[in-house]
Amino acid sequence: MTKIILILVIAFSFEAIGIVVLKRGLDQIGPRYTARKATMPLWHNILKLLGDWFTNKDVLLGLLLETIFFILLQYLLGARDVSFIWPLTALSFVMTTLAAQFILQERVDGWRWGGVALIVLGAAFISYGEHNKSKSAPAPAGQQLSSK
Repeated sequence: MTKIILILVIAFSFEAIGIVVLKRGLDQIGPRYTARKATMPLWHNILKLLGDWFTNKDVLLGLLLETIFFILLQYLLGARDVSFIWPLTALSFVMTTLAAQFILQERVDGWRWGGVALIVLGAAFISYGEHNKSKSAPAPAGQQLSSK
């Protein structure tokens, strides 16, 4: 169990930093797109935007970090029940909000933290409910369901 929690924390760290770095990159290329609107056709501006997107270091780093998160999530889903792992992903809201506050210097007020707390509380209820639910034994391999 300790290994799963450690991998979750590492995965959420990659996700939180990846989201923040991706946002920083998008904030760099967005104004360029807007500035070009008046000087070139829409299709050309979109092609330039795609070029900016694929050459921006922050966008590419963010995508790499999100990919690593996704790979770790696949490992976790393969190792444990979805009903256990998926609600725990709500903890990533905490890490991402912290990363936005400290890396991007975003102002996160009490209302936003309250919303994050409600998400985490809801996930805790789901996890607790799944944890307490009795698991039924699988049907024997040769037994077929009858329909009435």
